[in-house]
Amino acid sequence: MHIAIIGNGISGVTAARFIRKLSDHKITIISSETDHFFSRTALMYVYMGHMRYEDLKPYEDWFWTKNKIDLKRAYVSKIDTTNKQLELEGQAPLAYDKLIIACGSTPNKFGWPGQDLKRVGGMYSYQDLERMEASSKGLKQAVIVGGGLIGIEMAEMFHSRHIPVTFLVREKSYWNGVLPAEESAMINRHILENGIDLRLQTELKEIVDNGSGAAGAAITNKGDTIECQFVGLTAGVRPNVGFIKNSAPEIEIAKGIVVNEQLETSVKDVYAIGDCAQMKNPLPDRRPIEAVWYTGKMMGETVAYTICGQATSYQPRRWFNSAKFFDIEYQVYGTVLANAPENHQSVYWEHKDGRKSIRLVYDKNTSEIIGFNLMGVRYRHEVCEKWLDEKTSIETVLQNLGIANFDPEFYKEYESEVVNIYNKQTGKNLQLRQKRNLTNAIKFLRQKAGV
Repeated sequence: MHIAIIGNGISGVTAARFIRKLSDHKITIISSETDHFFSRTALMYVYMGHMRYEDLKPYEDWFWTKNKIDLKRAYVSKIDTTNKQLELEGQAPLAYDKLIIACGSTPNKFGWPGQDLKRVGGMYSYQDLERMEASSKGLKQAVIVGGGLIGIEMAEMFHSRHIPVTFLVREKSYWNGVLPAEESAMINRHILENGIDLRLQTELKEIVDNGSGAAGAAITNKGDTIECQFVGLTAGVRPNVGFIKNSAPEIEIAKGIVVNEQLETSVKDVYAIGDCAQMKNPLPDRRPIEAVWYTGKMMGETVAYTICGQATSYQPRRWFNSAKFFDIEYQVYGTVLANAPENHQSVYWEHKDGRKSIRLVYDKNTSEIIGFNLMGVRYRHEVCEKWLDEKTSIETVLQNLGIANFDPEFYKEYESEVVNIYNKQTGKNLQLRQKRNLTNAIKFLRQKAGV
């Protein structure tokens, strides 16, 4: 059996690796972006000079031949599901028995005049990195549009080369659709502390041609004209499904490719995973499309088992995400909403330096912990996940909070301050039981696992 995989990102590559572990099926990964799989989230560090492109590849180039995974550099122009073959631009068609579509996301564009000029683009692909690099020589000013994670990464990239940046964010506060108000305000301050010209409640209206087909200025909805030589468009992403709509209308598409619990599409022997997939029946409290690295990886593993004869339903782990806002690391576990419902109660602590915070969210009706939101502080994934899975009470979590802390020994501890805030809110007199250290964390995990 020949399994073709469109896309060499984390989803497609994970599927290939697990299919190979489970079978001797022929596997071909097709991508028009690069010859080899690389860590997309680390692209920014190549531009910043911290890494080389070679450092982004998790596997040596010989890995693919050794594991009998064929790589094909090609652009898929059409999927012919009737004859089970892929039409490749400038190459012979490729036949398949089963197909996995893992073609990821594409950046949003909203019809801005000038959006297709030179020196305008996002930061989603290796080609985007090359475009940024080629545009950076002599660059005096950049404008970035969109207040998400990719926007702030692009701002940091330019900032690392001392290129002035104006950051246009249409919301009242940075990423306030995701972050609670206090954390969003913290990142606003941090962006400004790094010398970025942050303009909230400001939208792009037009990109002006400099006379040679390249960006020369950005005009905002407030009538301001900002002279610049690069405009970064980072106003979110959408599933990369345009070529499927045009070539295989029999594959059901809403926003993304609609899949069932086994990640099967509406067409037999065709599957979709990762950013381009949309769950027909998402789990409670989960979005139909989750463009996150770890969910893409889990989808790749799940579909491999199904294709190899072990039908497996996709069951993502507890929601988790992480990022970095310049110097502030961010982690979220479970449910932490920007606009929390009435039954969500928070214990929120913020350091006086304004760069660290801990938020514990619990259900005030049941006292069960439901989320952790961390800025500048790391917690152990396994510990937080177990507390969430076991619906641990907020008071038990607080009394044992020290074992969740990931920071090395001898760093300042803040857990007792979090407990004190809870005590002030409730009139209780809880005491921190477990001090932070690796021994206590391991002991806790072993106890919970029954080891």
